Amino acid sequence: MVRRFLESSPAFDRSIEHSLNIFKSVNSLLRTVMSSEVSGRLKRLIESGICPAEDASEYADELKQLAEVDSTTLKRRRNFFRALADETRLRIIKLLEFREMCVCEIMVALNLTQPTASHHLGILENAEIITHRKEGKWVFYNLSNPELAENISKACFL
Repeated sequence: MVRRFLESSPAFDRSIEHSLNIFKSVNSLLRTVMSSEVSGRLKRLIESGICPAEDASEYADELKQLAEVDSTTLKRRRNFFRALADETRLRIIKLLEFREMCVCEIMVALNLTQPTASHHLGILENAEIITHRKEGKWVFYNLSNPELAENISKACFL
């Protein structure tokens, strides 16, 4: 009963609105402080002669533009690196470097159950590292780009 009264009262609404305004003010103040702190650091870097820029604020804008990446690209990169973050998936990639393989071959080679193999193959496929084709009831997997596996091997020292 008290809660229903508080939730419907103008005093409760004003209290919530006041709290929200305080939060917005504190958030804005923190951003300003952090921005001035970063600007000070950039100014000192430029003054030291290490950085070739002349204006700290222009340089800060340039840095922010360099860091901008669209969300689709970030999502694809995240999925790619997550796919590589597992030993079993790296071993599957290594197997597929040799030739296209059926799920059952991958299961035998890595001693995996069918659900586990399918799980890892699905992650690799979502990351666009491998593709599949069906031949009747059989599903064969191969690398979407053989050069990619070679580069992964070099980078990961497989």
